[in-house]
Amino acid sequence: MTIQDTLSLQVKEAFKAIYNLELPSVEFQATRKEFEGDITVVVFPMLRVVKGNPVQIGESLGQYLVDNVKEVEAFNVVKGFLNVVISEQYYLGVFNAVKTQDKYGFVFPGNDAVMVEYSSPNTNKPLHLGHVRNVLLGYSVAEIIKASGKKVYKTQVINDRGIHICKSMLAWEKFGNGETPESTGLKGDKLVGNYYVKFDQEYKKEISALVDNGLSEEEAKKQAPLILEAQDMLRKWESGDETVIALWKKMNQWVYDGFEVTYKNIGVDFDSYYYESNTYLLGKDNITEGLESGVFFKKEDGSVWCDLTDEGLDEKLVLRSDGTAVYMTQDIGTAIQRIKDNPDVSGMIYTVGNEQDYHFKVLFLILKKLGYSWADNLHHLSYGMVDLPSGKMKSREGTVVDADDLMQEMIGTSKEISEELGKLDGYSEAQKEDVYKTIGLGALKYFILKVDPKKRILFDPAASVDFQGNTGPFIQYTYARIQAILRKADFDLSSEVTVSLHEKEKEVIKQIMLFPETIQLAAANQSPALIANYTYDLVKAYNSFFQNVSIFGADNEDEKIFRVQLSQTVGNVIKSAFGLMGITVPERM
Repeated sequence: MTIQDTLSLQVKEAFKAIYNLELPSVEFQATRKEFEGDITVVVFPMLRVVKGNPVQIGESLGQYLVDNVKEVEAFNVVKGFLNVVISEQYYLGVFNAVKTQDKYGFVFPGNDAVMVEYSSPNTNKPLHLGHVRNVLLGYSVAEIIKASGKKVYKTQVINDRGIHICKSMLAWEKFGNGETPESTGLKGDKLVGNYYVKFDQEYKKEISALVDNGLSEEEAKKQAPLILEAQDMLRKWESGDETVIALWKKMNQWVYDGFEVTYKNIGVDFDSYYYESNTYLLGKDNITEGLESGVFFKKEDGSVWCDLTDEGLDEKLVLRSDGTAVYMTQDIGTAIQRIKDNPDVSGMIYTVGNEQDYHFKVLFLILKKLGYSWADNLHHLSYGMVDLPSGKMKSREGTVVDADDLMQEMIGTSKEISEELGKLDGYSEAQKEDVYKTIGLGALKYFILKVDPKKRILFDPAASVDFQGNTGPFIQYTYARIQAILRKADFDLSSEVTVSLHEKEKEVIKQIMLFPETIQLAAANQSPALIANYTYDLVKAYNSFFQNVSIFGADNEDEKIFRVQLSQTVGNVIKSAFGLMGITVPERM
C-alpha cells in the first residue's frame, strides 16, 4: 500500500470521526515547493459534504493524522490545502525494501496475454525513419505491458504481396542484369528498394512519352507498358505461375534477410510473423457467417457491406462484387486467426500511424458486431509522423531516410560529440566504438520515445545527442557516473543503516517510489513517453543531490554507505526504465 492509499483511508476515517459523515474520495496533489510537506490533501472538494471553514477542516484532519498515523510527523494548512509531512522513518523503510529488489516496480506476468503488432513493413523497400518510430513504440509498449504484469506476444504482418511488390520484381527482371545482394554487397532490402525507385523512374518516362503523343496524363498512367506488365505479373502471382512465384520467393527472402539485420541493430524482436500472402484469403468465411447472422448485407451488384451508420460512421465494403477481398476482409480474418493461434490472448494492440485511425475504428466495430468478446480489448496505438528539417519523405522518389543510414549517422554524431568533449580519453578503439553505438542508438530511441505517441516529431539528430537536457546521453552519462561511484566504494553496501535524511536525499527517494506507479500508467496509456520523462525527473533529482551532498566526504560511515546505496538504487531504476525503452546504458563514459 502506498502512502497515498494509507492517507486516503485515514482521511476518510478522520472525516467520519470528526463530522460523522462519509467522504466519498480524497483529492491529493504535490506540495508546492515554498511550503513544508510531502503530500497535500485538497480540502475544498470536502465542502460539498460538510459546510465550514476550509482552514478549520484542514486543521482538524491534520491533527487526527498526526495522532493516529505513525507515518505522519507534522502538518500545516495554507487556505484550503492540508500539507502533510511524512516521517523520515517511512522513507527509509521504503528505501530499504526497494534497494534489495532485483526487478523493482515490475509485476510478475499472470495468465492474461496481450498481442502487440508493430513494424508490418512492405517487402519492396528498406525500413525507414517512419518504421523506426513504429518499431521503437511497439517494442517499448510491449515491454512496458510485460513489466505491468501481463504476458505479451510481439508480432508483425509482413505485406509481401500486391502491385508494389510486383513493381520491384519487374524492374529487377528488366534492368537488374541478375545482380544479387552478394554480387553488389548491398543488403537485400536496399537492393530491392532500388528497383522500386527504378520502376517509378522508368514509369514516369513512359507516361511523359505517351502524353507527348497526345494522351491525357490519366490515360497515360493507365496505358504505360510498365504498369500493364506489373498488373499482369500480379495476376500471374495470384494464379500460382511458377516462374513468378519463384522470383517472388527469391526477392522476398533478400528483403527478410535485410530486415533481420536492421531489427537486430536497432534491438527489437518478434515472437511470431504473419505474411499477407497467407492471410489475404482469410476473412472470406467470416463474411459468409456475418451475412447469415445479419451483421453484413449484400447490395444488388453482389458486393457485401457493413452498415455502421448507427455508430456515427458510414457503410463499409467488406467484399467486392467479384468476390475478391479488401484490406478490411483480411484484417477481420487475421484478427480472428491470431486468437485461434493464441487462445490466451484477451486483447490486441496495433501500432500503426494515425492516417489509419478510421480503418481501425471500423475494424474494431465490425469484430464487436460479429460477437467476439475480445473485441472490447482492441487498441490502435496511433502515432504521428516523423518529419525532418528538410520536409516529408517519399519512398517512390527515393527521398526516405533509410533506417540503417540513420543509425549509422547517429553513431557518427555520437562519436563527433564525444571526441569534442573528450569523454572517452583513455579508452581502446573497440571500447570507444561500443560506447558510440550505445550513446548514438540511445539518443535516437530516447528522442523518439520521450514524445507522446500522438504528436508529430521533428527529428533533429544533432539535438538528440546532446549531453545536456532531456536527452538519452544526459541520462546515460548520469548512469555511468553512478557506476564510477560504485567502483570507488570499497566498503560493504549490504548493511541497513539509519541516517538523518537530507532534503535532497528525500527528494530522490520520492522519485524512486513513483516508478511502479509510472510503469502501470505507461502500460494503461500505451505511452513510453511517461517512462522517458519519469527517468529524466529521477536523474534531475539525483544530480541535484549529487551537487549538493558530498558522498565520500560524508560526516560518518553510515551516511557514506547510505549515499552510495541511494546512488546504486537510482542506477538500477535508470537501467530498468531504459530497458523498457530498448535502450542500453554504458558502464563507463
